[in-house]
Amino acid sequence: MKKIKVNDNVLIITGKDKGKKGKVQQVLPKNGKLLIEGLNIYKKHMKSQSETQQAGIIDKEMFVDISNVALIDPNNNEPAKVAISMLKDKSKVRINKKTGEVIV
Repeated sequence: MKKIKVNDNVLIITGKDKGKKGKVQQVLPKNGKLLIEGLNIYKKHMKSQSETQQAGIIDKEMFVDISNVALIDPNNNEPAKVAISMLKDKSKVRINKKTGEVIV
């Protein structure tokens, strides 16, 4: 089970976008990367590939390392450290380490 999933709200804790919050659009668990909506935007210079696509500079969202973000607990809207725990019915859940509450 992953500690951060798609549609979770996260806080960037380091880098050029430090302190900004966003929603996770995509997770690459093998690479340890996240794509966050509206954050970590870079300019990309594009050539015109055909007559329909124009050349120019476009803004592109880039991936962020998972270690550079903190999950925002939806119960209290604060950054939280996450642990994975098994319930009695053998299902895995995410738990806020500080409060012990289940993160949905």
